[in-house]
Amino acid sequence: MKIGVFDSGVGGLTVLKELVKQAPQADYLYFGDTARLPYGSKSAETVAKYTISACKFLRRHGAEMMVIACNTATSLALPEITKAMDVPVIGVVEPGADAAAKLSKSKKVAVIATAGTVGSHAYQRALALRGIEGHEQACPLFVPLVEEGWVDHPVTENVAHIYMDEVFRNGSKDTDVLVLGCTHYPLLRPLLRRVVPKHVAIVDSAESTAEAVARRLSAQPGTPRLRSGQAPVPHKGAKLAFYATDSVEKFRKLGERFMGHGIDDVQHVDIEA
Repeated sequence: MKIGVFDSGVGGLTVLKELVKQAPQADYLYFGDTARLPYGSKSAETVAKYTISACKFLRRHGAEMMVIACNTATSLALPEITKAMDVPVIGVVEPGADAAAKLSKSKKVAVIATAGTVGSHAYQRALALRGIEGHEQACPLFVPLVEEGWVDHPVTENVAHIYMDEVFRNGSKDTDVLVLGCTHYPLLRPLLRRVVPKHVAIVDSAESTAEAVARRLSAQPGTPRLRSGQAPVPHKGAKLAFYATDSVEKFRKLGERFMGHGIDDVQHVDIEA
């Protein structure tokens, strides 16, 4: 099966990395709309239009399932995207909320994300449907710090302390789960683990999304299932293809940080909005 993975930029590569690990039996087409980011400053209508056009491009190239790895697109436009597609569509918010709800004993969860995702309150709504009280905090400096490659820099750690002090102050001491609600944030997980209170579990929505996709794939007839505790074995026939709407070289350079290895097959595309 070919799975299309959409993001407004390179952050969704953290989702792709987890998908390859959790569902190695599929091939993947990744679309980064790098020419039109950031999506967080755009209207829900524009986000839907851009995302749908990218997904239709991936569909024409054979994608049989769509993973919306962009938190902003998922938060603002998932129903519209789903309606426009004739294949299954999975976003990043619901899987992250599911994982957090299962882990939380106090029923209090914190979510850190970009200002656009926080402003949509998508995680808060998803958590409320699961009986969880959600507190959201925007961390706008994390994305440029990650893209600069400063994932373990003293400046980034200082910024993290400031944000986390805000998250866990004033009655949030009962919070026992932190959701990483931006696809850039998994690169900061080791640093955040040092900064966040030890009793707080960290949920990576990229990892949760990949697990949701893997479960859906394993439910299909003829798909081999892993035994409990068995690690996925990379599929020798798996192929990765990348499409970017802006500089291919910049995508390759940033993408290597997110994937942990070089990216070769990147094609520049120019699609109509």
